[in-house]
Amino acid sequence: MQSTPGVAAMASAFRIPSAVSIITTHATSSSPFSRRDERSKWSARDWEDAVLDALRTAVKRRLVADVPVGCLLSGGVDSSLIVGLLAEAGQTGLSTFSIGFESVGGVKGDEFIYSDIVAKRFATDHHQIRIDTARMLPALTDTIGAMSEPMVSHDCVAFYLLSQEVSKHVKVVQSGQGADEIFAGYHWYPPMASAADDDVDAALGRYRTAFFDRDHAGLDELLAPAWHLDADVAGEFVRDHFAHPGAATATDRALRLDTTVMLVDDPVKRVDNMTMAWGLEGRVPFLDHELVELAATCPPELKTAYDGKGVLKEAARKVIPHEVIDRPKGYFPVPALKHLQGPYLDLVKDALQSSAARDRGLFAPAAVDRMLADPNGNLTPLRGNPLWQIGLLELWLARHVDGVK
Repeated sequence: MQSTPGVAAMASAFRIPSAVSIITTHATSSSPFSRRDERSKWSARDWEDAVLDALRTAVKRRLVADVPVGCLLSGGVDSSLIVGLLAEAGQTGLSTFSIGFESVGGVKGDEFIYSDIVAKRFATDHHQIRIDTARMLPALTDTIGAMSEPMVSHDCVAFYLLSQEVSKHVKVVQSGQGADEIFAGYHWYPPMASAADDDVDAALGRYRTAFFDRDHAGLDELLAPAWHLDADVAGEFVRDHFAHPGAATATDRALRLDTTVMLVDDPVKRVDNMTMAWGLEGRVPFLDHELVELAATCPPELKTAYDGKGVLKEAARKVIPHEVIDRPKGYFPVPALKHLQGPYLDLVKDALQSSAARDRGLFAPAAVDRMLADPNGNLTPLRGNPLWQIGLLELWLARHVDGVK
């Protein structure tokens, strides 16, 4: 009989919605992701102005504190715009923080070139935090210890180490989290537009291709037979959500799902875990309810323009330098967990080949052996490493279920 913690952990690691996300979905899916008559004549400029005004209000609301409020500055549009609006609100000597890692496998480990532009433009008290293997490798253990559930995203250790450093300077920070889900910043949103508005299955197919880490057959191939499911529960969950009324287009369906489920149950949760591990309060202006509700009614073609977040990028031109707007989209880069080698590969290998992992019997041994033989040969559509995903699950179970420190 498999343990209950193992079931919950595996569900999280493979994007099977938890009870938290399902409750959140039912609580918020009544918010309309469709057009409103009173905004039907708004021009693109009207939408840009409305978005900027709503974000400006959201930033000011999150300045209320008995202590200084800093800002996490990745160098992307979202965090840069918040820094610009904080400066506009009269914040001087604002503390900003960026983190970078060693480059691995041809992947650059920092975006300091862009965060430096913003820090210089707004004269912030900027902190560049550089992390090498000597510091990151042992931090992975504590990062996993801070996880309330398995969190496979590479950026968890980045937020953990960033929060550790930030907490030495300030106790409250604003961040740009949520903008990609609210304003269609990810690559899977534009293809949704080619699915007919009333064709739920076509919308599901496009979303699945871009977002799912693996299909149902791939999951069966990876898991030991005892863990196989008769139904494609992940696909059924998304299809049911897409079929719910209140989303006008296929793009709106994807945005609603990501806003009410994925955002709440994944990035918000992991950043909250990592910041609170160091007593740091993270505030997210892009998730201000009035801004979220406004964005939900914005025509999707305005959001997906200019390779995503079009309406936000155009609004941002009034505040921040164009260099951080007209740039390739970046992510929080932690190359060592994408291209596993050296001590990171050894860590994963030891976890997957431990006696506890063998006794647990989650994964098909042949599948694990194939992945270990070619640890970087098959990244997911979201550029994650599947070997890190299953390794992280075993590392989390070892810490939280088996009691291994």
